[in-house]
Amino acid sequence: MSVSASMVKELRERTGAGMMECKKALVAADGNTEEAIELLRKSGQANADMKSSRVAADGRIVIAVDGNKAAIAEINSETDFVARDENFVEFAEAIVGAALTNSVEDIDTLSMTTLADERTIETARTELVAKVGENISVRRFERVEAVDYLGNYTHGARIGALVAMSGGNAELARDVAMHVAASNPLCVDEDGVPADILERERRIIAEQAAESGKPPEIVEKMVTGRVAKFLREITLLGQPFVKDPDVSVGKLLKSANATVNVFIRYELGEGIEKKQENFAEEVLNQINRA
Repeated sequence: MSVSASMVKELRERTGAGMMECKKALVAADGNTEEAIELLRKSGQANADMKSSRVAADGRIVIAVDGNKAAIAEINSETDFVARDENFVEFAEAIVGAALTNSVEDIDTLSMTTLADERTIETARTELVAKVGENISVRRFERVEAVDYLGNYTHGARIGALVAMSGGNAELARDVAMHVAASNPLCVDEDGVPADILERERRIIAEQAAESGKPPEIVEKMVTGRVAKFLREITLLGQPFVKDPDVSVGKLLKSANATVNVFIRYELGEGIEKKQENFAEEVLNQINRA
């Protein structure tokens, strides 16, 4: 029988196995999902249902650099213990290397990329899941190319930053990448601040200033000053340089005749809601699945 995309999707969600492995298993099982699950488990490609549904919010931020080009990626595991395992570290480094050298634009396409050992990334991921006993996911990646200098910095394996710069020098590019990692600016300058964020902040500041009971002209000056302060705090150029707080990053760049064209900052697990562990419930679920 023919195997539909929805059947493959369902099997992948239930087992954590790769798309091609799921399709082959379904074909071999004549479309029977339960039999396909058994085939995948016997071949070591699948894991218990509960593994693929676990939240993977730990892991590593990794960076690969080649001249003026670089890639950054976030690879997630469930625990820091697995994130420090040499097999996981090797897998993460292979992922970011593939992201750097292949012209892929999304995770699904990257997952089908072939590694040096001729396995696809998805196959390597599912095999690693079976080996370490945790859910592993390739969450995101980005590439950047610098006009002149490319700065990169990682804080352990939990924060990573890339900076593409025109002018300046290699040391300055790295220093600015370090600053980005430490200070977490929202964007390069005021022009990059999303209108909705600026409007919301202005509204809040205006309401707070109005409660002071001061004359309208004073309230307006208070709002203008506080909005300017807010913009300095969230923009790269407005922030005090982390290595010399007496100088803003903007002034530092100007003195070196340098311009930051783009920066990327990843922090491990940002935006992922970690699941609260209930071990008694997990044991019960395993018993019910047996």
